[in-house]
Amino acid sequence: MPGTRTTGHFTFADWKENPVGPEDTSPRLAHASVLNTFTGGIEAAGTFCEYAIAYLADKSGSFTGMELLTGRLDGRKGAFALEERGTFDTDGTVHCRFEVVPGSGTGELTGLRGTGRFTARPGEKSVAYTFEYEVE
Repeated sequence: MPGTRTTGHFTFADWKENPVGPEDTSPRLAHASVLNTFTGGIEAAGTFCEYAIAYLADKSGSFTGMELLTGRLDGRKGAFALEERGTFDTDGTVHCRFEVVPGSGTGELTGLRGTGRFTARPGEKSVAYTFEYEVE
């Protein structure tokens, strides 16, 4: 997507995970509620994020999620929702791509479209992201 590229970091402020169905099966399902804080191009403290997770027998798996961010994007104030989809390796490395939910931008972010990605490695306290976007 042509447009503006911005970068920054986010941190997990909270992670609450609960099993969905039997815990001793494979694949195993879980639900996680997470609070994140973004800095850099995206400035948003205490985002709301909900993940559905599928764990495989070898400890790898995949997830989908929705995240609501309220704050600023390169100085523009507003809110928007991200749809996230990713995988995690047996060593715990997470690979995620995300996209703005069409029509979700508010305030100075009305008409926002964009995609981004991050890779999180085990033990990292701060995760780098890239985000390419346009505001109509």
